[in-house]
Amino acid sequence: MPSSHTLDRVAVTFDDDHAVANAGLLLTASLAQHLGLEQLADDVVDLAGRPGSGRAGAKVMTLVHSIAIGGDCIDDVDVLRCGSTSAVLGHRVLAPSTIGTFLRSFTFGHVRQLDCLTGDALTRAWTAGAGPGDTPMTIDLDSTIEAVHGYAKQGAEFGHTRQRGYHPMVATRAETGEVLHCRQRAGSANTARGSVRFLDELVARVHRAGATGQLTLRADSGFWSKKFIKACVRHKMLFSLTVRAFPHVRAVLDAIPEEAWVDIDYTPGGRAQLAEAALDGYRLIVRRTRLVGRQATLWPDWRHHAFITNRPGAMVDLDVDHRAHAVVELAIRDLKEGSGWNHAPSGNFAANSAWLVVAALAHNLLRWTTLIGGLAPGTVVAKTVRRRYLTLPGRLTRSARRTTLHLPKRWPRPRAFTAALSSIRAVALC
Repeated sequence: MPSSHTLDRVAVTFDDDHAVANAGLLLTASLAQHLGLEQLADDVVDLAGRPGSGRAGAKVMTLVHSIAIGGDCIDDVDVLRCGSTSAVLGHRVLAPSTIGTFLRSFTFGHVRQLDCLTGDALTRAWTAGAGPGDTPMTIDLDSTIEAVHGYAKQGAEFGHTRQRGYHPMVATRAETGEVLHCRQRAGSANTARGSVRFLDELVARVHRAGATGQLTLRADSGFWSKKFIKACVRHKMLFSLTVRAFPHVRAVLDAIPEEAWVDIDYTPGGRAQLAEAALDGYRLIVRRTRLVGRQATLWPDWRHHAFITNRPGAMVDLDVDHRAHAVVELAIRDLKEGSGWNHAPSGNFAANSAWLVVAALAHNLLRWTTLIGGLAPGTVVAKTVRRRYLTLPGRLTRSARRTTLHLPKRWPRPRAFTAALSSIRAVALC
């Protein structure tokens, strides 16, 4: 006999005006409000005379909060329009069609206005306690492929990966994964295209934001050039750049005497050694690896990995730190995995450039929520922050002129949530 508790007996109605789909957005929305991001967007982004003008702050913040909870297309802003979710955000939530018109109204100059917005937001967040202050800061520079499908995406072309898409450049803060600067580029753009100007803007931005300590830049071989090194020296930056096996580099590697190689720790079944030479007046640190044992028959020769640097210190320590440049891929993964950089929503290049910058701002807002809110170090991964703190249901009630957000009972992290909210509310209003 069928049980009376079967799920078929559960009735469904859509009649609750007080439900909140992603109640944890109260954390990011509170921080955004204390940093004054909506008003800042109203002041900086000026689309006067274009179809998407008006309420720029509400439109930018609608996109930011949609992307913060995993939205990767314009239609995903609809999740913010259900129940009383907008009351938790502190700003009006605009419809997807309005957001689409807003993005298509952007030109290159308007995208640069968004760049100014993200730079000012970085300054305010660092002033509120998320910044490095006078401690040294390491910056990782990289490029990535923002894949697209179809032929209607302006500027999307095949690049060195044989994949159709865009080729944005991004600089991240190694210690926190924040996006310090980003720039959209056509899919066929060379890795280093615009890198010197990008570096000039990046250094100026972090200095304005309050970084007064020593800056160190790490990058792969795509950015290795005399012009780029000269720009690093001009900004008094320390750097470590991977080099390519050009003939003059190979000649330096071949000239290293055998007794100069020093064994270092490596994985079982392999062997690694380090040596140091000089290239173009800078230190050239070379790591060579090869397999040992039965697997050595597959790759019996040494494989060389070299980078050029002006940094002081032991070559072993510098090699370890340079390999840590790989953390930039973790930030790029967060920007793509169920988030804004996973998808370019428009056929218009400027619209997709604006989307890229707004998605970076959403990514940073999550990072600042973690830093200023004092959440556990393990929550720096974006999807972990979303799952643990943002995507939980809630219900808004109002009684005696007091609004209360009711969150689920027996939820496992109430203390961390309330402590983070208290820390965020302690930030001075901008």
